Amino acid sequence: MNGTISGYLGSMFALAEMYDSVMRRSPFGVDICCRKGSRSPLQELYNPTQVRQQHLLCFSSVLGDKKPSLTTRHKWLELSNTAVLHQMRRDQVIDTCRANSAVSRKRRVLTPNDLKHLVVDEDHELIYCYVPKVACTNWKRLMMVLTGRGKYSDPMEIPANEAHVSANLKTLNQYSIPEINHRLKSYMKFLFVREPFERLVSAYRNKFTQKYNTSFHKRYGTKIIRRQRKNATQEALRKGDDVKFEEFVAYLIDPHTQREEPFNEHWQTVYSLCHPCHIHYDLVGKYETLEEDSNYVLQLAGVGSYLKFPTYAKSTRTTDEMTTEFFQNISSEHQTQLYEVYKLDFLMFNYSVPSYLKLE
Repeated sequence: MNGTISGYLGSMFALAEMYDSVMRRSPFGVDICCRKGSRSPLQELYNPTQVRQQHLLCFSSVLGDKKPSLTTRHKWLELSNTAVLHQMRRDQVIDTCRANSAVSRKRRVLTPNDLKHLVVDEDHELIYCYVPKVACTNWKRLMMVLTGRGKYSDPMEIPANEAHVSANLKTLNQYSIPEINHRLKSYMKFLFVREPFERLVSAYRNKFTQKYNTSFHKRYGTKIIRRQRKNATQEALRKGDDVKFEEFVAYLIDPHTQREEPFNEHWQTVYSLCHPCHIHYDLVGKYETLEEDSNYVLQLAGVGSYLKFPTYAKSTRTTDEMTTEFFQNISSEHQTQLYEVYKLDFLMFNYSVPSYLKLE
């Protein structure tokens, strides 16, 4: 099946590139060849034969007997490898869920409230589960472009704070139960993941070391200092703006924390935010191959010829080397307990145990 999928995807993308002028006549409207309903990202992934026939009929008047060039055939091979890679990622999630069913499927039924991280794009039949600290600001910008029906064209012109305004995007929990089920069955579902501890350090740096994040300092910083710091000063207890990483880790592994309330979304596990053991994700993108995976999603959605994932060098990005430094002062006991909290994310998304960890 993979070979068929790969061959079709390569053919379709080559056609889209060769006849860019046809595909770009009305980027956000109804295309002359591929009208809404004639193709979908899911069809392209799982029913390639039917859609290939539609596209060949659509472009036959333009193509004639023209054969693909060597460059095009190389692109087909590239896309074939990409299709295999994403099948492996899907399989990894499925296998991990089966092997850890007692933990991963504690809840047999999801409620609408569990779906508040799943952003819906009706026009392109997409569902994106956003994970904070995994390029979700830029992906929300992209979703605003996709769902804006011409209101936006350049994602980077959308201010970051506007991308996080809940009213600007529709999430799956806003639909009725039958509507939810229909979209989960019919739309292409995707998410992006990141090495769990690198994501955790990124969340800590952003929320506890930046002076402007006073709301996090007040809500979480004061609580962490009160519980984890002996002889804390009154100022520290009042402001909560100088939480140490060791205190943050101690807070996360404290059983009282987990009984009290769910983790904040910025350090919640991906399997708890997106429920990949209950929801079958068609594509798992990775932060480590962010641009490549993001543009693959956009290609599948049929918008890759005119919409690309924003690229820019972020000098403050949390790196593996930085993460290693943060964990140097964490005891092996606490490292082991923290790994257990995020273990499913490591296994599910095929991240190896970090070499700097001293697990007991």
